[in-house]
Amino acid sequence: MKKLALMHAAIAAALLSGAAGASAASTTTTFGVSATVSASCVIDSADALTFSAFIPGSGAQAATSAIKVRCTNNTAFNVGLDAGGGTGATVANRVMKNGSNTLNYSLYRDSGHQNVWGNTVGTDTLSGTGAGMASANTLTETVYGQIPDQPTAVPGAYADTVTVTVSF
Repeated sequence: MKKLALMHAAIAAALLSGAAGASAASTTTTFGVSATVSASCVIDSADALTFSAFIPGSGAQAATSAIKVRCTNNTAFNVGLDAGGGTGATVANRVMKNGSNTLNYSLYRDSGHQNVWGNTVGTDTLSGTGAGMASANTLTETVYGQIPDQPTAVPGAYADTVTVTVSF
């Protein structure tokens, strides 16, 4: 009987060692991982450009505002401004309205009021390169506005709306 028990124990040990060896086997493979980072830009804000009270005949008046833009890292972009909504307005001569009365103004890319800010990429837009989409990488572009002297301007509150476009 003792021999039979020893024989059963030996067979069980042999079976278990074979099973342990089978479970230790493995196989491997690989799979690819990919992603595409798309160029992207957002306009965080476009501040209103508000001139002080304009006094006709007292000379030109200037004011500034800011446009805040974020673009993906190394993304080239252009910021353009349209002519606004005033009848007959162009990017070189924008028009604010108060009823049927008008007040001319211009927007520039520089503080010297030499470079009109328009919406033709490569001609009169402001170009830049993105630094990343984190808030810390926001680029602030200054808009320089000027109302030329207009001695016959009619008193009143004048307004216009300009559209900002970021091309990338």
